[in-house]
Amino acid sequence: MMDKARIQVLSDNDRRKFLIRLTSVVGAGGVAAACVPFVASMNPSSDVLAKSLTEVDLSSITLGAMLTVAWQGKPVFILHRTPEQIKSAESSNGGIDPELDSARVKHAEWLVVVGVCTHMGCVPNQEGPGWICHCHGSEYDHSGRVIRGPAPKNLEVPPYHFVTADKITIGLA
Repeated sequence: MMDKARIQVLSDNDRRKFLIRLTSVVGAGGVAAACVPFVASMNPSSDVLAKSLTEVDLSSITLGAMLTVAWQGKPVFILHRTPEQIKSAESSNGGIDPELDSARVKHAEWLVVVGVCTHMGCVPNQEGPGWICHCHGSEYDHSGRVIRGPAPKNLEVPPYHFVTADKITIGLA
């Protein structure tokens, strides 16, 4: 037989407090466990992280040629400008959205711009003095500045830096 002195009987009020505390602790643990995957889903996926940086070898681009690479799902034009193109770009500050060429390039012979028209998002073609968007007729010079509309702004210059003299990384690291 059990000793009656060892058995402690809880009152209804004490039992109620214990069950409320236990339920609160288990509920808080469940909420925390449910939040972990939700918060983790807000992190960028591995395919997005892979597209955030693009490394480009410039040594294969001949003088006057252009290379188009993908960065974050958008085309990026990398133009190896000739001395004539550089001189033309430096002698003007653009048209509709004036900006100095020196503010748009890190090295005068290399122009790096996002190849998406700032009017409706079409991809301009390289022609004559720069690029022409055949969707609505916007024209850009060899610095990516809009010289004829309806595009309101210059082609965007993505964040990029030179790793070496002939290699760049596009995107923020």
